[in-house]
Amino acid sequence: MFELTDQIGQVHQFASTPKRIISLVPSQTETLFELGLEEQLMGITKFCVHPYHLRPTKIKIGGTKNVHVEKIKALNPDIIIANKEENTLEIVESLQGICPVWVTDVRSFDDALRMIKDFGELFNKRTDADKWVQKLQYAYKDFIRFVANRPERKAAYLIWREPYMAAGKDTFIDEMLTLNKFQNIYANRPGRYPEVEIRKMRIQGDPDIVFLSSEPYPFKEEHAFEIGRSTHHAKTVFVDGEMFSWHGVRLFKAFEYFKILHDRLGDE
Repeated sequence: MFELTDQIGQVHQFASTPKRIISLVPSQTETLFELGLEEQLMGITKFCVHPYHLRPTKIKIGGTKNVHVEKIKALNPDIIIANKEENTLEIVESLQGICPVWVTDVRSFDDALRMIKDFGELFNKRTDADKWVQKLQYAYKDFIRFVANRPERKAAYLIWREPYMAAGKDTFIDEMLTLNKFQNIYANRPGRYPEVEIRKMRIQGDPDIVFLSSEPYPFKEEHAFEIGRSTHHAKTVFVDGEMFSWHGVRLFKAFEYFKILHDRLGDE
C-alpha cells in the first residue's frame, strides 16, 4: 500500500503499482509512452497523435471534453490520468466511481517536471522519470542562455476564431511566451482565454507579433490577412501549437523549436 497526492491536492491510495492506464490528455499520453508505459496504456483519446503508432493499436475512449464512460469502464483500468484544464470537472466526477482519477495541473515549467516525477512514483518508473527531468532541465538552461540577449517583444497568441480568443494569464502558453521574452498583451485581461476584438488589438496592447496557433483552431492565410489589416505593423506568424501548449516530454523538442522561431523572427 502506498499513498500519493496529485497536483490538485487529491490524496490517492494504491494497493500496488497501477498496471492498466487510461490517458485523457494527448501530451500526457506521449509522456507516459516515453516513460516506458506503452503496454500499460489501455485507452487514449482520439486526439492522442504522438507517437503515431499508438492510434491504431489502442482503444479510443472519446475526446478530451467528451469521453465514453462505459467504454472506459469496460477496459477495467487501475487509474485514469486527467488534467484540470483539458478535462472538465464533470468528466472527472463521472469517472471516479471506476477507479482513481489522477488530475494534473500544469501551468509552469516546474509543474511539468513535478508531473513527470509523479508519474515516476506512480508507475515505478523513477529512473526513466529522473532521466527525463534531467534532460528537460538541461534543455531549459540551454534555452535560457540562448534567449538571454534576444529583444523583448509584445505578442498576442490566438487560439480560436469566431469569436477570436487569446491565451491569457495563468496558462502554460503564457509561461512559454514569457520564457521566450514575448510580453503577452492579454496577460492582464480577466479569464485564462479571453475573447478579443481584432480591430481593437492596437489599443489593447499594440503587439509586435501575433501568433496564430495550429491548434485547437486551424488558422489559415486568409485569417492572417484579416488580422494583419487590423494590426498594421504587427508581424503575423503561424506557430506549432503543440510546442507552446503540450506539457511533458514535448518540452524537449519545444526548446529547439523556439530557437528556430527566434531565428525566423530575427532581431528587429
